[in-house]
Amino acid sequence: MTLRVLAVDDSRTMRNLLSAALVQAGFDVDLAEDGEDGLQRLSETSPDIVITDINMPRLDGFGLIEAIRGSLGNRHLPILVLTTESAPELKARARASGATGWIVKPFDETKLVAAIERVTMPRGEV
Repeated sequence: MTLRVLAVDDSRTMRNLLSAALVQAGFDVDLAEDGEDGLQRLSETSPDIVITDINMPRLDGFGLIEAIRGSLGNRHLPILVLTTESAPELKARARASGATGWIVKPFDETKLVAAIERVTMPRGEV
């Protein structure tokens, strides 16, 4: 089964880098340009994982995470934050909002793929 990833970032360059890395790793990738667009695409694509930036127009990453977690069907959907931010209080806020993990940009493709596989692997599978 191929995993479907929804990557949400307001930077076209970052969306392109994520898409290229994830497609090469064998994932199906959908892209969104901010949190509002991400929520729309979430309902259209039913991803296995969401990767989101924090600082975006219209709806930031915290708002996106909270909206996803507020939806009954998405309470257990893995959400990775991919951002240039590294402050402990922002990480704590993301965790409190419901983020599964945190990766600082620029990302290492191998580590990103490993993180995706780690948080999407069904419990008990090795």
